[in-house]
Amino acid sequence: MLKNALIFLAPGFEELEALAPVDVLRRAGVNVVLAGVQADSSNLIPGAHGVKVLCDLRAEDVNPADFDLVYYPGGMPGAANLAASKECLSAARSIYEAGGYVCAICAAPIVLEAAGLLDGQEYTCYPGFESKIAGGKYTGKFIQKSGRILTACGPAAALDFALEILRATGATALASQLSGGMMRK
Repeated sequence: MLKNALIFLAPGFEELEALAPVDVLRRAGVNVVLAGVQADSSNLIPGAHGVKVLCDLRAEDVNPADFDLVYYPGGMPGAANLAASKECLSAARSIYEAGGYVCAICAAPIVLEAAGLLDGQEYTCYPGFESKIAGGKYTGKFIQKSGRILTACGPAAALDFALEILRATGATALASQLSGGMMRK
């Protein structure tokens, strides 16, 4: 079962796509750490709609070996800022190579493309962003699981995506319990 999850936030991230998974994973007892890319001196990252989130640490202080999952929310320019971050790309590769899970939603599969992880994988993303991704096979599904790479299409998928992450990492019963408790049909 999933124990430690890393979520990168960069200026312009989509708040719903970032915070719904934080909430669901923490309800499941997962240690979730928020890492800020381009964080200000107070470690606050502004979202695409003006919500500022306090990160636990800066991206440059992340040790990927501490995590068994990394998650990238979309939003623009948040996803582009993540894709331009060497720390984000390195963490994606390191966690995947160590047998962990790599997750991205909306525009953020461009991060997985930049990290070289989509070759031979099925993925989904916000419609139109598939044109920015040369590797992989775009499916257009709401949520796509391809081995240890999970992707989703956009903000409306955030809650279902978080629950799917739990199922994919071995917590099927807990995902069902949480889904019911949150009145998700």
